[in-house]
Amino acid sequence: MTQPTPLRRARTAPPEALRIALELAAHGVPAFPLRAGKRPFGNCPDCKNSACGDRPHMKHTGPCQCPAPCHGWAAATTAPHVLTSPAWAAAWHRAHGVGYHPGGAGVTVVDLDNPAAIAWARAQLPATRIVPTTRGEHWIYRGVMRSANGVRPGVDIKSHMQYARWLGTGTGRMLELPPPVRALTVKEDTTPATGGVVSSLPRAVWDRHAATGCRHNERFVRTGLERGLTLVRARAESGAGSQAFGAARFLAVQHTACPGPCGLAALGEEIVAAAVAVGVPEAYARRAVANGLNTGQGATA
Repeated sequence: MTQPTPLRRARTAPPEALRIALELAAHGVPAFPLRAGKRPFGNCPDCKNSACGDRPHMKHTGPCQCPAPCHGWAAATTAPHVLTSPAWAAAWHRAHGVGYHPGGAGVTVVDLDNPAAIAWARAQLPATRIVPTTRGEHWIYRGVMRSANGVRPGVDIKSHMQYARWLGTGTGRMLELPPPVRALTVKEDTTPATGGVVSSLPRAVWDRHAATGCRHNERFVRTGLERGLTLVRARAESGAGSQAFGAARFLAVQHTACPGPCGLAALGEEIVAAAVAVGVPEAYARRAVANGLNTGQGATA
């Protein structure tokens, strides 16, 4: 007598968006589903209107206490058991795309939204990994920085605490995040008119005796500093904040081979004072100089 063939449970292929997310997760890229309109799925009822404190403060990606995808970019994860969990299943079946967290993947996306923005990038930024988008291009650099929208017409920066839409691997060799991109989030559109205002900040003086680990003589250091200060002062109409970033980075790079300390903080204070003297808000100036020093110190890391 022929034995009946046991019934086998039919296996359904995972949604395409989930398959892509799992591949991204396997390569260390935190992913999550996007609904129609390229937007994240809404927060769960317990978190509506930030009732939960936003996981908290939206500092990191990964699993939270919410079982379903919640809190937009912060829901991005590389954990397969979360991505394939029953709580996420409904979102994957309704997904119109996959989002990822650039900062969590160690990259920054320069989102160019129109042909004019692309032309600007080709003229001003080093070519890197490029991914075509619906209206423009994503230029992807290795490294993480602060995210900001509208840093110039048609240009957004997506990195820390923001998401980007996954549109493929793109083409080209990915470069390290360059100073011109970092400067986009610290430069002011125009330098406010000084109106004869003189900086009230105390002028810090670099002391060779305090810079006990500097390999350079005083003339070398002061020549480099004055070069930077001159460039900052020359941008009284606009762009002094960006120039302060560049001057700080230039000085920091000069000292990367020194065992330290080199008194970079005092040099940075002189750059801040010069920028404030031509009308840059002090908060802008300090952020620009700090970022420039940090970027320059890590240039050979």
